[in-house]
Amino acid sequence: MNTSPDIRARCVVVGGGPAGMLTGYLLARGGVDVVVLEKHGDFNRDFRGDTIHPSTLELMHELGLLDEFLKLPHQEVPQLKGIFNGHLVPMTDFSRLPTHCKFIAFMPQWDFLNFFVAKAKRFPSFVIHMEHEVVDLIFDQERVAGVRAKTPDGDRDFRADLVIGADGRHALTHTRAGFDIEELGVPIDVLWMHISKREGDPEQLFGFFRHGKLLVLINRDNYYQAGFVIPKGGIEEIKQRGLPALYDDIVALAPFLKERITELDDWSKIKLLTVQINRLRKWCREGLLCIGDSAHAMSPAGGVGINLALQDAVATANLLAAKLRERPVSLAELEQVQKRREWPTRVIQAMQAFIHRHVVTGRESRSGDSLPIFLRLLLWFPPLRSLPARFIGIGPRPEHIHSPGTTDLCPPRRSF
Repeated sequence: MNTSPDIRARCVVVGGGPAGMLTGYLLARGGVDVVVLEKHGDFNRDFRGDTIHPSTLELMHELGLLDEFLKLPHQEVPQLKGIFNGHLVPMTDFSRLPTHCKFIAFMPQWDFLNFFVAKAKRFPSFVIHMEHEVVDLIFDQERVAGVRAKTPDGDRDFRADLVIGADGRHALTHTRAGFDIEELGVPIDVLWMHISKREGDPEQLFGFFRHGKLLVLINRDNYYQAGFVIPKGGIEEIKQRGLPALYDDIVALAPFLKERITELDDWSKIKLLTVQINRLRKWCREGLLCIGDSAHAMSPAGGVGINLALQDAVATANLLAAKLRERPVSLAELEQVQKRREWPTRVIQAMQAFIHRHVVTGRESRSGDSLPIFLRLLLWFPPLRSLPARFIGIGPRPEHIHSPGTTDLCPPRRSF
């Protein structure tokens, strides 16, 4: 039952993740009346992507926020290296990228999101509501006319000329809109866990790969956020084998973890990430546009999903902000966002699907300890490392800030 008065805005953004927050910030910067709805009370949730790519840092530079942003705690990684079948291979070299920052920054995603919330609140046209879970779309005949949210004060309707669905891979927005999803299929899932970090541990590495299996360790100063690839749907079999067998699998990839792997003494400390690679056939309908993971779920490989979602946000603001400030936008104008962003999505997803089907499968293979030819080339010819660096660090069709900005600012305020 609706117990609170309706709110009217030009645009409602569903989801306060990277795509949603950057979209809200950029639209408010362009003078668009925008409301962001986030179902959680804060952003302090674990096992979220922490990679800030060079292309994202370039956007920060274009917005005049880079120096302040880099004052937040983070690690800077100018190269990604991996252990492949026992061989140390430098995979990427970001030093040749045409960007101001020639590194990937590892930063807790909650710091990234809180930074943009603080910046967005300076614009009088921006409001964020925390603990507002969108539970349905509102329709006016065939047009999406807003959303209904469950709030601490009861249900509330948010009417808008445009709803932007940035609510992730299990999005209510694309489900209620009836959008068809094209599944590419991927043969892996990932187990996420914390493992303590000790003095003398190896420097930041992309991962440890051996015979189809992969362990990724993300440096969090005093601990690693670890991701261990398993076969799709294989979690119950792994649990039946027991924790000691899982310890052996992980230590076989990273022997230096042997003395601390028993920190994972309960399955509650190990979270399952069900990996998906899919995309919507149509990203929009009258009154609704889906972007980021809501439009295209990515594998966590390389952290490129976050980068792609942020690029979607920039393209959305570039194409729609000036029009949306003055009037509702048409379906044809919404379709321009998909037209611009679908090609880079397809390219990245095709590459991820190929890697997971032919290289990283989570299953033991009988291949020897030699390196595949493409890794040998990276080892023998260092300039070639700039190619995967560009693909990971910038991606196909990078976006730049072209959306209008406003000088209208207000003191930071609390959401209501």
